[in-house]
Amino acid sequence: MNLRPVNSSRMSAVGWNNNTMYIQFKDGAIFAYTNVSENQYKQFISSSSLGKELAIFQKQHHYYRV
Repeated sequence: MNLRPVNSSRMSAVGWNNNTMYIQFKDGAIFAYTNVSENQYKQFISSSSLGKELAIFQKQHHYYRV
């Protein structure tokens, strides 16, 4: 998986592969969010507030620490 850097106070990088979105947080932890379409991923990374978008994702998608 390739993670791309993002401008966020909580997250350092985000990536997507095979309907799973990966988020690396500033503390180095990586979480995988399942059943995320490529379009949802693109909408996420283009959001004006990744933190607010993440709050929505955590309610809609199962996630686990990698």
